[in-house]
This record gives sequence, structure tokens and C-alpha cells, in this order.
Amino acid sequence: MDDFGLDMEEVTKVIESAQVLVVRFAIVDKRLLVDTRTNEKEGPFIGVVPKAGSVEERFKSLKRLRPRFPLPEKIMSFMWPRHMETFRNSGLWNRIEERLVSLGGEPLAARCNEVFDELISEEKTEVLAAIRGGEGYQSLWERPR
Repeated sequence: MDDFGLDMEEVTKVIESAQVLVVRFAIVDKRLLVDTRTNEKEGPFIGVVPKAGSVEERFKSLKRLRPRFPLPEKIMSFMWPRHMETFRNSGLWNRIEERLVSLGGEPLAARCNEVFDELISEEKTEVLAAIRGGEGYQSLWERPR
């Protein structure tokens, strides 16, 4: 374990070897999906996807997203316990981006930026909902009227 609460060496191995990777986040309910498989018609995939209710549901949603590919033997996953900026600062995001660009070329760098911006936006929305006592959150105190 290190400052991030993870075995960073192990997580790096997963990022560098997984065919399909799902990253779960402590604050954001959505998931980062990375599929490194390629063929003559399609390059790798990166996107923000809804949380799956089960492993079976995740495999089905992957099949819908990537119908030209057979189901992978396994989907690797890890939980990121901190904020998105910390994810980027940890170097893990760069590893994901480098791997995708090496497989699919420079256009994937722009796609990675879009996805990261989407994750940042999701996180901000969630934090604001928590502060304001939005749906799924309860105020610990309220100002007297």
C-alpha cells in the first residue's frame, strides 16, 4: 500500500495487461471502461459507462458496445479511492492513455481527454449534490428558519 491506498505496482500491471478494464471510483457512480482489443475495423475503446448491476450485466453491456468482438475471458477491475485529479497525478491515467494511443494512434489522445473531462464533470456534479443535499444525500444540519 502507498499514499493512494492501493498497491500501485499491482494496479499498473493490471492497466498494462488487461484486455478489458473497468475502473470504479469512490465518488462517481459511473465507471471508466477501457477495452484494448483491436481488429481491422475497430481500434481500442475508452468511455464512461453506467454502473452494472452484476458481472453478467457488464459482459452484456460490453457485447452491445463492442459487437464485433467476442466476449473477453475476464474483465479486470480496480477501485480508485480518491478524486479524479489525484488519479491523473498518480500517473495511472497517463499509463491508460499511453497504452491506448500505442494501440490506436494519436486520435485516441483526444478521446482520452474527452473521457477524463467527462469524469471530472461527473465528480463535480456528485460533490455539488452532496453539498446541497441533492438526491441520494441527506443534510446533516439545516439553517433555522
